[in-house]
Amino acid sequence: MIDHSVYKELSISDRYITQEMLEETCFSKLPLPLREIGNSVAGKTLYAFTMGNGSKKVLMWSQMHGNESTTTKAVWDLVNYLQSKDPIAEQILERCTLMIVPMLNPDGAKAYTRVNKNDVDLNRDAKMLTQPESVALRQLFEEFQPDFCFNLHDQRTLFSAGTTDKPATVSFLSPASNEARDVTPTRETAMKIIVSMDTLLQKLIPGQVGRYDDGFNDNCVGDAFQMTGTPTILFESGHFPGDYERERTREYIFHALVEALRTIALDQIEHFSSEDYFKIPENDKLFFDVLVKNAGILNPEFDGELVGIRYKEVLEGKKIIFEPEIVESGPLEGFYGHKTLECVDSKDFATGISDTKIVNLLLQTKK
Repeated sequence: MIDHSVYKELSISDRYITQEMLEETCFSKLPLPLREIGNSVAGKTLYAFTMGNGSKKVLMWSQMHGNESTTTKAVWDLVNYLQSKDPIAEQILERCTLMIVPMLNPDGAKAYTRVNKNDVDLNRDAKMLTQPESVALRQLFEEFQPDFCFNLHDQRTLFSAGTTDKPATVSFLSPASNEARDVTPTRETAMKIIVSMDTLLQKLIPGQVGRYDDGFNDNCVGDAFQMTGTPTILFESGHFPGDYERERTREYIFHALVEALRTIALDQIEHFSSEDYFKIPENDKLFFDVLVKNAGILNPEFDGELVGIRYKEVLEGKKIIFEPEIVESGPLEGFYGHKTLECVDSKDFATGISDTKIVNLLLQTKK
């Protein structure tokens, strides 16, 4: 197993990653010059770079949604690894040519928003191409003519790996290319690569890999590229227990990227079965960040109910603050908490919860 800590890019960490941060520390580490592929709505240059000179061409892009930065960190860990003397890294570069867009939505990254400067979700603009960032990616795709595409994202903490009490720390999708969601040869190839990654990840995070919903939408970039006959894989970075900064998840995405590239480079795609893709549990939405028991001790309005709290990510300065919000209360049967808190009675006041923000939230009038 590759030691991720050796290749981890220490100059970028936590959840708030901007293009300025990449410009200050990461870009100078590249073996080849950056390529300008367009401009964002606010005029920021959109960059891409290549690594390797093999015949198998892989296009990958990160931070299409500005507040989804985990894969951006993992991409730079991958860059460091590929410049090592590890035999697998050398084989990948000999047999593959990678075209990497490290940040497609720098305006959204700066504001820590999903959308771009025009409040458009770039992953719902594949058909109309109304935004300059969408146009830049499509033009790069048509010029590069990749054999494979990696669409790199984050997903929320609410996702579980199926109906289990395991979080979907990493999820994958081989997007559909038509309404019927047929398993075309293109989709099947993507599925087999996903199975290769899942096989590895089950050794690292058993039971914590999910399969993303494959509802067809030709406005989504993954679906649109899959429609062209290019095997396309959606990567979703999710929650690892206690890892709200997504530094552990970053490690697993790194391993997944290396394994996918290794499988492609060494012509091992056919070693895996698309049938095993459907054995990966489909994501469900069974997690709260905090599940509170006996909240009625603090606030009688919650008597007999569980309280489900999720965090809202708020940008303050250059730091993401996690603000708790009550999103549901009731029996909440079948739901789980990444953290479970329980109020206990005392002579003077209910105790058992040390987080004052959550205590104050529970004391408020129930909406």
